[in-house]
Amino acid sequence: MNERPRDGANMDTGVSKRHYRARTLAGRLSLIALTLSLACVSLPAAAGPSPAVVSLWPGGTPGTQSEKTTRTIVDRGASGGLHDRAATGISDPTLTIFEAAKPNGSALLIVPGGGYQRVVMDKEGYESAEWFAERGTTAFVLLYRLPDESWSDGANIVLQDTQRSMRIIRSDVERYSIDKDRVGVMGFSAGGHAAAILSTRFDDSVYTPLDAIDEESARPDFAVLMYPVISMQEDIAHAGSRQNLLGTKPAAREVEMQSPQNLVTASTPPTFLLHAADDASVVVANTLLMHSALLQAEVETELHVFATGGHGFGMRGTAGLPVAAWPELVRAWMLELFEED
Repeated sequence: MNERPRDGANMDTGVSKRHYRARTLAGRLSLIALTLSLACVSLPAAAGPSPAVVSLWPGGTPGTQSEKTTRTIVDRGASGGLHDRAATGISDPTLTIFEAAKPNGSALLIVPGGGYQRVVMDKEGYESAEWFAERGTTAFVLLYRLPDESWSDGANIVLQDTQRSMRIIRSDVERYSIDKDRVGVMGFSAGGHAAAILSTRFDDSVYTPLDAIDEESARPDFAVLMYPVISMQEDIAHAGSRQNLLGTKPAAREVEMQSPQNLVTASTPPTFLLHAADDASVVVANTLLMHSALLQAEVETELHVFATGGHGFGMRGTAGLPVAAWPELVRAWMLELFEED
């Protein structure tokens, strides 16, 4: 289903051919050939100093908690195997910075998933960051607050953290050789929802500005949504993410404001979407709804739906499947965006 019309085809939507890019058969086959090597990658600890970690809110996070939490990290990985850490109790959200050895000017804010119940740190966060940093993109992995942990600001705490993250990145571009116009966001699952909300509500005032950093724009220049939670409508939403974000009986207005397909405008950044049709956790209808909204608003978008892959694969678990080529697909799309600037 990741086939797209040839150049010049409009599908009677009025969308320009720039929304679709033809790929040669040889190009597709070369991407698929990467499947085994990408899926089986084992990422050792990075050589040299550990990645820097910075706090988003050095003066204290916005809002309060009715019940205080303690940060807890549980490793769900097999003994002796790759880490599969999940964090909860995050009262002091942070960015872990993976500097590019040879910066190409691009940056990614990476928002891992976890159903808004936990933050999955490794397979969607640190491993993705290392992969992109090795190829020139400075990556910032966000450990964000969880809305089901008694925060007074409810569903907006994640948007507070993503907005502040984008502003921190833009405030320090010279240190990391980043182009201010090449700062994107990439989110997985519930993190994909957070990324999509940032892409559609980047101008919303959800916290009181703290300092000069908050004068920077929070708008991503591009977005990558990996098997994202999108709609909060009960018949489509991922039930766990919906309940953790909005509670058991959310008001209709809350549902609308947390369903980014309803919020897409011409100002929404170019967006790459990828999903597996056999995803039993977050149904592919989420991605299709977002793609349709982007096309309607004439926002540049690229869609890939693979027959198999399941959910939550990140940089792992796709050996022998075409979906394992997803990092190269994202990287090629990013490079093409920059070439068109």
